[in-house]
Amino acid sequence: MSQENWLGLMIGNSRLHWAYFADNQLQKTWNTLKGDSLRELEDIIPPDIKNYLTPEIPLYVASVVPSATRLYLQLPQTTIIDVQAIPLQGIYKTMGCDRTLALWGGGCRYKFPCLVIDSGTALTFTGANENRELVGGAILPGVKLQMETLFFNTAALPEVEVLEKFVPRWAKDTPNAIQSGVIYTILGGIKGFIDDWLDKYPSSSIILTGGDTFLLKQYFQKIYPLLAEQIIFDSDLIFYGMKEYKNIIKKS
Repeated sequence: MSQENWLGLMIGNSRLHWAYFADNQLQKTWNTLKGDSLRELEDIIPPDIKNYLTPEIPLYVASVVPSATRLYLQLPQTTIIDVQAIPLQGIYKTMGCDRTLALWGGGCRYKFPCLVIDSGTALTFTGANENRELVGGAILPGVKLQMETLFFNTAALPEVEVLEKFVPRWAKDTPNAIQSGVIYTILGGIKGFIDDWLDKYPSSSIILTGGDTFLLKQYFQKIYPLLAEQIIFDSDLIFYGMKEYKNIIKKS
């Protein structure tokens, strides 16, 4: 089996994010729930993917949940990604590997300077300048987490599922009012960060990635169509960061 065929795994706070590369080109991505044993891992892998989880195919793992990494250390094909090997300047010690990989993938694929907005369990902003040096960023609760906070910390508000359909700003029922409040506030916040970033780096690439990419894309296209034209929507960005990482360690 060619060493250019490999699996990538990002262990997130809510799900496992997988990718399969053939000839070092991204072929497929999918998500699974977390498993606590190798037997459970076999149960949650899609049938057409199980043949990839073999010792002959390298598995590159990054994780924001250190305790969940132990399972994959039992597999002989596992390489734990060390983001310290990524040549980004100014990365601080506690910066998440997901943010580092996404920023590196975004800059390498779409050019530096770049701003990466990752819309997952947390919504993060991470920017680097033309010298591949971290400028800084911000972290706040993501769409689903904000909705869950209202449900768990109030007596009367219902639990609301994030809907893919477009919700008007001025809602006429409680579930839609919750979605409107969360989504439009997040949209406004994202726009504010993008506007400020483009003031500093007018030629920068802007990439929105993560699990809520499609949801936020449809809102941006409807509410801020001109800004949406400047945004690259790429839900697979972190795996391109893994690919660039693999290329780095291959050369070293």
